[in-house]
Amino acid sequence: MRPVVRQGLVAPGIVAALVLMTLAFAGSGAALAVLAAGAAAIVGHHLWHLDQLTEWAVASLDAQVPHGSGAWVGAFAALHRRARNHAAHERDLRQVIERFQQVAAAMPDGIVVLDASNRIAWANPRAQAQLGLELAQDQGQPIMNLVRQPEFLRYLETGDYGESIVVASSRDAGRMLALQLVPFAADQKLLMSRDVTELEAVARMRRDFIANVSHELKTPLTVISGFIETLQDLDLDAGQRTRFLQLMQEQARNMQRLVADLLTLSALESEHNPLVEERFEVAPLLLELSADAKALSRGQHEVALDIGDAATVHGSRDELASAFGNLVSNAIRYTPPAGTITLGWRVDADGSGVFEVRDTGIGIAAEYLPRLTERFYRVDRSRSRATGGTGLGLAIVKHVALRHQAQLEIGSERGRGSVFAIRLPARRVERAPDSPEHSPGTSDPDSAKRASGEDASTSTGAQRGTGP
Repeated sequence: MRPVVRQGLVAPGIVAALVLMTLAFAGSGAALAVLAAGAAAIVGHHLWHLDQLTEWAVASLDAQVPHGSGAWVGAFAALHRRARNHAAHERDLRQVIERFQQVAAAMPDGIVVLDASNRIAWANPRAQAQLGLELAQDQGQPIMNLVRQPEFLRYLETGDYGESIVVASSRDAGRMLALQLVPFAADQKLLMSRDVTELEAVARMRRDFIANVSHELKTPLTVISGFIETLQDLDLDAGQRTRFLQLMQEQARNMQRLVADLLTLSALESEHNPLVEERFEVAPLLLELSADAKALSRGQHEVALDIGDAATVHGSRDELASAFGNLVSNAIRYTPPAGTITLGWRVDADGSGVFEVRDTGIGIAAEYLPRLTERFYRVDRSRSRATGGTGLGLAIVKHVALRHQAQLEIGSERGRGSVFAIRLPARRVERAPDSPEHSPGTSDPDSAKRASGEDASTSTGAQRGTGP
């Protein structure tokens, strides 16, 4: 027999015993009175416990289970154990949810939990920042009322969530977000958001790079192809044939220069190409650059050399020679005949070494300066091609500067010339013992920027280089 049944029969048994004893000693009338009183006591006992049970059932879930007596002891004890287990389960569940929310809050991506009707149930801080949500106000609101980009609305309606979509941020102009819905549980979804602005910029630069390379190669190839067809189809005299071959050779050299610059830039950007450093004197390098400049100028410009401080540099001589040479060749290309190009070197008071190229060329307007180090960027595309430039020279200079923790400083004024300088950090420069200390009164440490304050200038540091 179950314990509850045994406990439930105790009270009726006692009443029955009292009725029998009363019947034997006091007669049937008294026995009926005892029976009635006992039955009323038993019914009242159970009704009172039923009332306690009812009050507990309609109270809050964390209400204390009432204490019972008699047969109700076991029932209330079982309810108490169930309530305790339920409370422990809820506590564990809350801890799991809190851990999930903490993990989700720490994620770099945005997460929005949507219910079966695409209403917002929860969102982490990153999603609120990216999508412009306020969880306290927007909880329970349809997501389509708050994220209103047409691409997302179409994506939500299709039901095909295998791929993400990229949309422009409505909160932060210029930012791009990748959105993807991930169904889970019963008719619920996770809306994942990720800031892909930089990835989109890289993809755009890659597309532009391919388009630019294709365009740069197309012109010389078209010229060469046209001359080849002409040589095949027409009977030309020796002078015409020589002229055509010279033009073909010139276009072939242009392609060779372009390929060489592309390979140089690729090597500079490669993670598997560590900087090979050595100590070398600056003066012999500047003399070589000066001789190359005069050869490239062919006597059309005045090339001056100003070595202010003898010094030794710690770095890659080949890479720095390439960067310095690009600055020199650019100055010659963009300086009209009879102009002056000055190659200078000095060690400033802070110990940094500065190589600069000054010219009296056409100059550059201020709005173009921030983009000069971008690949294939040209202020005047037709003039650049006419002078034989590949559009990669300053990009190479910027990457060489980055690899040497140097700064590329640019100062220019339209119609008056430009100053391009590479400032090497002091730890890479060792002044010669017999070289006089640099005096601020004899040379301006910021000569890469015009002293008049009228010139437009920009500075590209190792941590904040412009361009790709």
